Amino acid sequence: MSVTIKSEREIALMRESGKILADVHNRLAEEIKPGITTKDIDKFGYELIKKHGCIPSFLNYNGYPASICVSVNDEVVHGIPSSERVLYEGDIVSLDAGVIHKGYHSDAARTYGVGKISKEAEQLIKVTKDSFFEGIKFAKAGNHLHDISNAIGHYCESFGYGVVRDLVGHGIGQNLHEDPQIPNFVTKRKGILLQPGMTLAVEPMVNMGRPDVCWLDDDWTVVTEDESLSAHYENTILITTGEPEILSL
Repeated sequence: MSVTIKSEREIALMRESGKILADVHNRLAEEIKPGITTKDIDKFGYELIKKHGCIPSFLNYNGYPASICVSVNDEVVHGIPSSERVLYEGDIVSLDAGVIHKGYHSDAARTYGVGKISKEAEQLIKVTKDSFFEGIKFAKAGNHLHDISNAIGHYCESFGYGVVRDLVGHGIGQNLHEDPQIPNFVTKRKGILLQPGMTLAVEPMVNMGRPDVCWLDDDWTVVTEDESLSAHYENTILITTGEPEILSL
């Protein structure tokens, strides 16, 4: 495993990348409403990223055909946008996006309700977001990586939710996916020691039902095996000598 420690120059560029991505997500959130297609969301996201002078991290990454991963209801991650997939009142939709700014990636995800959604769906979205913040309480130099994992996992499981085990967070920098892998579930191993200058993409993926997932025939879209709803929340963070810095918020 080779975990990169970023220089001050690299951190400054990643801050810029994160701020741009935060703006993209904020603008995308305003577009979420019944009647829009997932392709509409992707097109708008692509245009926003290009207006910032950036490159979409996901477009053509290992063959992925879009700029924004748009995952609806029981789709956990990597949903492929389509002009035939319409969002309806009561759906929930997860948007996962990344940008490359001057050679450095940022990565973040959000889950939104479409119009009025059920109380159960609202709680799932809130708990998933809150679990991220529970996790990064431990994202401090001197702690171990899996302190973050364990906090996320314990929090989500206290609500009876299933935390996805087949997909994890990751390091990030000049590459979208770098070491280390970051589980969102409780693990017996400590993981690496956290050090200032590490940049991590922490991303709980949480199912209303069991944690089990499967892949659709497109080899990208991950869905819950029991067809329960799933939510996703992610930010790029920086480990410092004190509290972690959220770069994409």
